[in-house]
Amino acid sequence: MFSSADKVAGQGVGSAYKELIGLLKDHFSDEFDVKINDYHASDLSHYHTIDPQFYLSTFSKKRGRKIGYVHFLPETLEGSIKLPEPAKSVFYKYVISFYKRMDQIVVVNPTFIDKLVAHGLDRKKIKYIPNFVSTENFYEKTAEEKADFRKKLGIPEDKFVVFGDGQVQERKGVDDFYKLAQTNPDIQFIWAGGFSFGKITDGYDRYKDMIENAPSNMTFTGIVDRNDLVNYYNICDLFLLPSYDELFPMSVLEAFSCGAPVLLRDLELYRAIIDGYYQKADGFADMNAFINKANQDRSILDDFKKKSREATNQYSEENLSKIWYDFYTSQYNIANGINNE
Repeated sequence: MFSSADKVAGQGVGSAYKELIGLLKDHFSDEFDVKINDYHASDLSHYHTIDPQFYLSTFSKKRGRKIGYVHFLPETLEGSIKLPEPAKSVFYKYVISFYKRMDQIVVVNPTFIDKLVAHGLDRKKIKYIPNFVSTENFYEKTAEEKADFRKKLGIPEDKFVVFGDGQVQERKGVDDFYKLAQTNPDIQFIWAGGFSFGKITDGYDRYKDMIENAPSNMTFTGIVDRNDLVNYYNICDLFLLPSYDELFPMSVLEAFSCGAPVLLRDLELYRAIIDGYYQKADGFADMNAFINKANQDRSILDDFKKKSREATNQYSEENLSKIWYDFYTSQYNIANGINNE
């Protein structure tokens, strides 16, 4: 495994990486010998991030069969980071060049397959494997535990809470989340996340000002450790991710796993992976209408809690462990000239 994903806090790539490492350790410690950022000879080299030193390593025969994990494309970086030209064009070309160095590509969303093909990659070398979260880390807490955490935050038990999670950037739809808080002063809004990319975050100065001047019912927690995020998912009445573009957001899977009802902007990419498990919204007006409806009649969220549990079962660690085992075994066989049939 080659990755620096866990060096930058508050991003989904790091969460997905940690979940996979945990899965391999818990389920296949006897079957697979996994090394992290080790440049000794290996049968398979799975790249989770596109660091320059990793790119250079792809030219070594010691790397065996090279597997690339695609968590983003150049176009999905729009609204996340702000780079001046020509640095932007150079970096975007580098991203695709890195992917083309791979013998096999894994995407976390099937809608990415056609986009990668459009960038010149071979469709036959691309496989879709969804993200997942462990229910040992993200789970429904007891009513007493939820009440205790609300008390710790100073939130009344009967207060309607809308929770969102992700980096503070335009792509995540933070502007709509903020506007919803301004429009609904009787509802508590909480956003967990910060500037993982620092000052090169697109719109950094504007969002910094928003955080410093947020209304009293809007809380920006900053980057929250994954071990603490479970508490926020559990105390919210509704999880909202108003992103304009996503891959396979770990935050949504985490919300599902904690039994939280989920409200999302209606994006094509969601329909391909989690259709039927969440409430769709075309934009701000739809989000605002549903939030107010749910606040007035909270029983309508019961069905969405049930859907979250169903989604958790589909994208469980148990289900994905077999998929990853079969995938790595197949790649090992290809690397060593063994017939997979």
